[in-house]
Amino acid sequence: MALRAARAGARVLIDGGLPRPGGAVDVKGAGDYVTSFDRKSEAAILEVLTRETPGIAILAEERGGTRASTMWAVDPLDGTTNFTRGLPVVAVSVGLLDGGVPALGVVIAPFLNLEFAGSRGKGASLNGDRLPPLPALDPSKAIVATGFPFRNKHRLPLYQPVMEGALQRFEDLRRAGAAALDLAWTAAGTFDGYFELNLNTWDVAAGAALVIEVGGRVSDWSGGDSWVETGDILAAAPAVHEVLLELAQHSPHR
Repeated sequence: MALRAARAGARVLIDGGLPRPGGAVDVKGAGDYVTSFDRKSEAAILEVLTRETPGIAILAEERGGTRASTMWAVDPLDGTTNFTRGLPVVAVSVGLLDGGVPALGVVIAPFLNLEFAGSRGKGASLNGDRLPPLPALDPSKAIVATGFPFRNKHRLPLYQPVMEGALQRFEDLRRAGAAALDLAWTAAGTFDGYFELNLNTWDVAAGAALVIEVGGRVSDWSGGDSWVETGDILAAAPAVHEVLLELAQHSPHR
């Protein structure tokens, strides 16, 4: 049902199409935007989840909801800033947390024709094809994605040393602007890792499930499990995660 729900949200976005830059947008906070498409996509997703899993709590970006040990985490349009500027790097994300642990996840990039899905113990797929386990990798050859703490600039002193260290230790960095899709791309091997601060549960739940299913590691910046609540996340192939964790733990501003 997660796949049906995410597809319902994706259809809303596809039917509406990418807007031209400068279209109607509401401001929720500094650098935090919402459009009518966020709300319509979320309504379509929640209609499916509420009908098919009435006993499971739902935490959604626009309507809020209830936090529970077992809950859906829904982001109806991840990468809203990209969307408002006509950049197609956006995603619909539907994840299930069971006992606070990712149990399944679906991430759809509707304008890129990408559909990622995975569930605990059953692997992950891209457009219906099973994703292989993440390969062993020399971290010096890794391409790693990130996102800047642009809404929480007071955390730049923590973030900058890690970013600079990552650029020294890895081959290169990327900043695409949609956390759920960055995680899905990490699961697919497009990226070899991903790190960011201050995300929300709905940003990371589904994508993290995918990374875990292909043998990747997911943690907070201290190596623990608080990333579900804090949104401070390191997700990567094992050898790359080890480097990210080393950089984060040795940041002079921890």
